[in-house]
Amino acid sequence: MITDKTLMREDAFVNGVWLGGERFAVTDPATGTAIAQVARLDAAQARAAVDAAQAAFAGWAALLPQERAAVLMRWHRLIVDAREDLARIMTAEQGKPLSESRGEIDYAASFVEFYAEEAKRPNIESVTSHLSTAEMELWREPLGVAALVTPWNFPCAMITRKAAAALAAGCTVVVHPSAETPLSATALAELADRAGFPPGVFNVVTGDAPEIVGEWCADPRVRALSFTGSTQVGKLLYRQSADTVKRLVLELGGHAPFIAFADCDLDLAVDEAIKAKFATSGQDCLGANRFLIERPIYEEFCRRFTAAAAALALGPGVEDRDLGPLMNEGAVRKQEEHVADALARGARLLTGGARDPQGPLFYRPTVLADVPGEALVFREETFGPVAAIAPFETEEEAVGIANATEYGLVAYVHSRDPRRIYRLSRALSFGMVAVNRTKVTGAPIPFGGMKQSGLGREGSRHGLEAFTEIKYVCRDWAETRRA
Repeated sequence: MITDKTLMREDAFVNGVWLGGERFAVTDPATGTAIAQVARLDAAQARAAVDAAQAAFAGWAALLPQERAAVLMRWHRLIVDAREDLARIMTAEQGKPLSESRGEIDYAASFVEFYAEEAKRPNIESVTSHLSTAEMELWREPLGVAALVTPWNFPCAMITRKAAAALAAGCTVVVHPSAETPLSATALAELADRAGFPPGVFNVVTGDAPEIVGEWCADPRVRALSFTGSTQVGKLLYRQSADTVKRLVLELGGHAPFIAFADCDLDLAVDEAIKAKFATSGQDCLGANRFLIERPIYEEFCRRFTAAAAALALGPGVEDRDLGPLMNEGAVRKQEEHVADALARGARLLTGGARDPQGPLFYRPTVLADVPGEALVFREETFGPVAAIAPFETEEEAVGIANATEYGLVAYVHSRDPRRIYRLSRALSFGMVAVNRTKVTGAPIPFGGMKQSGLGREGSRHGLEAFTEIKYVCRDWAETRRA
């Protein structure tokens, strides 16, 4: 179904060479059919990728920023030109509707373009001297080899958001994509090769995460580790990286509250709530998990939201319905567990609550009302198409419920009152707050969370700075004149 068959790469890409070996199957979650047999590299090959990246680092870092930017811009143009093929590869391995896959390719390309431009901007910063004969400067220098570990839910954008920033800063990268969605990564590697990245600058190592990433965590030459995934795995990588004191950027779990007040535009709130819950079939760290609705509009919100959710169409991603399948059996079982627990604790099932006959990984859009705070769905990230709704009486109560979590990635607020909006924006312990809308992400913004939702930021100039170190230079001009 793709026009450029060479984008369907089943080998890993190390030091400018495609590597095969043992294989593992990649399946279409909509059908369970194997669509590729991808190379399973081992720890020795993961170490060889670092060897290549380390050898290429000095030359890549020494290029003028404009030269690195030119290579990134060529990569960007190739990604844009291959948009349809990349989207179809993603839908085949990840399952998301084709229109969402196309949107993700646009999103992924935007990071490459942004950092191609940003590469030219980290100028030397002068510091007003506190010493009478000294002049001071701060230089930003690339850290070195950066390991990038990416998830299955956004298999293109999570690579480019990390890699474009690291490459623009002058780092070289070793990328480990999820074993469930490696084909998007190898397609990006093919395009990177065509763009003219020197051998060793951009490497993709496919295989088993514990073996590959564990090797990188222990390697002192890997100076930065950027990971997107669960908080549980993020904590593990944090511990494994301690001995080598790496720079860490961790984009971890979310458990977003969606708070709607009685003064909101209810039609808008319902429309945005559907987007916040069911995009990527709910498999999104930004997905709204807990819907907190002020009592006067509670029943009407439940009625409208349920009708809208029940009208969503399920189907294979290539059919471009509203929702596709979930990624794996474990994801479906988690929906079933959370729904059963909520119902046992007194919640009402308004729609859904079961698998769909289209296939074992299809789960119907589900709405639960009157969900108690102790229910699993209110305490854990569901990561699926299950919406849990509960009423609140006061603003203080809503903030208290919203903040009662270890996560702090994004919060959604709907209100017309500017004073309330300001208070909520201040009071919510989340790295990002979306007011009267759902879409807030993009290349220019610092994406990241508070608490156990992660460390650091991706996107914006802050995403580039994460891959740099500050060097302070103090020159004594009196000594220089005497010399």
